[in-house]
Amino acid sequence: LVYEPDAVAQSMRTRSTGVVGLLVTDLANPLYARIITAVEAQLLAAGYALLLASTHNDAQREKMLIDLFRRRRVDGLILGPCEGERPDYLAALAVDLPVVALDRDFTGDNAGVHVDHYNGALQATRYLLNLGHTRVALLTPGSAVRPGRERIAGFKDAFAEGGVPLDPKLVRAEKSAMDFAFSEALGLLGSPDAPTAFVCLGTRILSGVLLALRHAGRSVPGDVSVVSIGDTDLSELFSPSITSLTWDLSAVGTAAAELLLRRLNRTEDMEQERILMTTQLVLRESCGPVPKARATQPRTERKPAA
Repeated sequence: LVYEPDAVAQSMRTRSTGVVGLLVTDLANPLYARIITAVEAQLLAAGYALLLASTHNDAQREKMLIDLFRRRRVDGLILGPCEGERPDYLAALAVDLPVVALDRDFTGDNAGVHVDHYNGALQATRYLLNLGHTRVALLTPGSAVRPGRERIAGFKDAFAEGGVPLDPKLVRAEKSAMDFAFSEALGLLGSPDAPTAFVCLGTRILSGVLLALRHAGRSVPGDVSVVSIGDTDLSELFSPSITSLTWDLSAVGTAAAELLLRRLNRTEDMEQERILMTTQLVLRESCGPVPKARATQPRTERKPAA
């Protein structure tokens, strides 16, 4: 017979369950898939299992899930962005168990991994402004979470840097980001002074924008240029392929797991650790200069054939 130790008895003796909890906004978001895979690989190599859940960007749901994870006696937590996130709440959690912030705000002696969304949005917007676009729309989750706040700041600063007036109506940030993209983009395209370019998160927001462009009879990049924030299969496989702001998702997951493992194995107090991941603009086929007709007069909506 092969002896297998009793996991419950072992956890009572060692005060460790060998389980780590990870909360993200949406498990269906393809940008999280590679992060989760990398986290799981690092933890498994160290003898830990991973417990996953989605917050759906709801602060109350996040608190409920954290309470549930703690009752299950997880050894540590990795927490992704969530609306209403408070650094002091994360610091309070870290008193009892190791916590790593995944692209969310944190303070004190805690640890986290941040993507440089500010400079990424700044670079992407500069690129479109240099192509002659002055009516650029940004569709992103709102400023209540760090990624949205940083993107909006970089986007606005690119306009200020270039001395180009920014119409505040072109910044569309919502809590329910996955649901609003199609209607918001279609509304913008139907306005008298429609945008000539979109910068949008490369998940279902990008899908919604591309669907709205098709409904409005606009071609990419002939009529409208598009930049995706985050590189997904859709960005690569869509025709024309979408210029994308990308970062190493696997490296983000690996770094988050390594930060947590260091805190799980600590023998003394640790100082704050923050890892900043840089972004890169991958140029493809979805961007071009403003069409001359669009640059001189507003575009009228095409009428259906009789």
